[in-house]
Amino acid sequence: MTKIVNHWIGGKTAEGASGTYGPVTDPATGEVTTKVAFADVEEVDAAVAAAKDAFATWGQSSLAQRTSILFRFRALLDEHRDEIAALITAEHGKVHSDALGEVARGLEIVDLACGITVQLKGELSTQVATGVDVAAIRQPLGVVAGITPFNFPAMVPMWMFPLAIACGNTFVLKPSEKDPSAALRLAELLAEAGLPDGVFNVVHGDKVAVDRLLEHPDVKAVSFVGSTPIARYIHTTASAHGKRVQALGGAKNHMLVLPDADLDAAADAAVSAAYGSAGERCMAVSAVVAVGSIGDELVQKIRERAEKIKIGPGTDPASEMGPLITKVHRDKVAAYVTGAAEEGAEVVLDGTGFTVEGHEGGHWIGISLLDKVPTSAKAYQDEIFGPVLSVLRVDTYEDGVALINASPYGNGTAIFTRDGGAARRFQLEIEAGMVGVNVPIPVPVGYHSFGGWKDSLFGDHHIYGNDGTHFYTRGKVVTTRWPDPSDTPAGVDLGFPRNH
Repeated sequence: MTKIVNHWIGGKTAEGASGTYGPVTDPATGEVTTKVAFADVEEVDAAVAAAKDAFATWGQSSLAQRTSILFRFRALLDEHRDEIAALITAEHGKVHSDALGEVARGLEIVDLACGITVQLKGELSTQVATGVDVAAIRQPLGVVAGITPFNFPAMVPMWMFPLAIACGNTFVLKPSEKDPSAALRLAELLAEAGLPDGVFNVVHGDKVAVDRLLEHPDVKAVSFVGSTPIARYIHTTASAHGKRVQALGGAKNHMLVLPDADLDAAADAAVSAAYGSAGERCMAVSAVVAVGSIGDELVQKIRERAEKIKIGPGTDPASEMGPLITKVHRDKVAAYVTGAAEEGAEVVLDGTGFTVEGHEGGHWIGISLLDKVPTSAKAYQDEIFGPVLSVLRVDTYEDGVALINASPYGNGTAIFTRDGGAARRFQLEIEAGMVGVNVPIPVPVGYHSFGGWKDSLFGDHHIYGNDGTHFYTRGKVVTTRWPDPSDTPAGVDLGFPRNH
């Protein structure tokens, strides 16, 4: 019997009423294992209404109450991390160890939310004028929404909702319809931790659900992670409806390798950053820029390592890389490789014909490595979101920086070198929001914020960290003057000496 994933509204499961369902497949077999209910406008409205009702009390709750619930949620999340990782593997396809790593990174933001009291401290200036004090405080927004992608079905929601609810907001999550079960399990654990009904809600669906969240007058802010075209649409549409928006888009992350770099370390880094999670990461390195004469040696070292990667079902402990999320996506990724030679690239490894014995119906693709890729090639220009690594050649450091800065994306980038001066120049000159120095995937820890530049971010706030706290609160300044007791009118004596 096919599993059905329903919504979570007002603290309980809400069966889909629209009559529309979407298929969820097991990427390792290609079989439909689950149906997910798609919300119509009325169901989204019900979730927002539940969140609005809950905000009336949750927004006034004490920090102690909020953080105590989050501490309990953190303990439950830690206890059930294997279970959540298994849900991710079943619907996304990534190997179990990778799914566990996703849960661990989400836990970092829960940790941050548990200590939110420090971030929410206000400011006070006394005696700005005679008898006048000024205080700055931060207050919650109300109902906020999160729209999250398929590649990290647990981690990216946890980049949003723990901080949002810790700040006193209530939350409506619209997770990816391709792998929805992890989000629903997080909702159940929050309820078990004691979160009041309606503070956290989950609605599944497609553009109908998304558009209703973007236009709903009671939704005050929208967080999004996904592709650049959709991020631009989310930002434009939600902003037009007066909402605060943080919309994180796509990427084309470069890794600049200088001639003095440890090439073994650089090759290790390139392979893990390009092919980990089958390349379905917005922080994946998809372009290596080799400087000077090191290109041939570096490509050979990458090839030697890439050929050893074990590809198979995410449930197999021996697997290092799993399948892609859908057959449509698999075919799209493969097209970049099959067309690369015509565009001037040298195909070093072609993984498009790969399959797994006994799982021939799965969405399989092998490792692909392209060398001497021109910047005009689609494989370089587009965010492929699959296990395809392009190597580009430049003569100098300056040429490499110019090439990277010419990209419309500016999510993350890295430099591999032994030269501290070159690394320092790079981190100042490069146009990207996150920079790694001998670190291939520079995803910040939870107490720093994540976000890119240029077409990789729409909105003024990065996600989580201090930016996350500021995004989910609004500032208020209070100017106060109280009469001094000694200045009370004649006839009323409070016992204060009249000393002026």
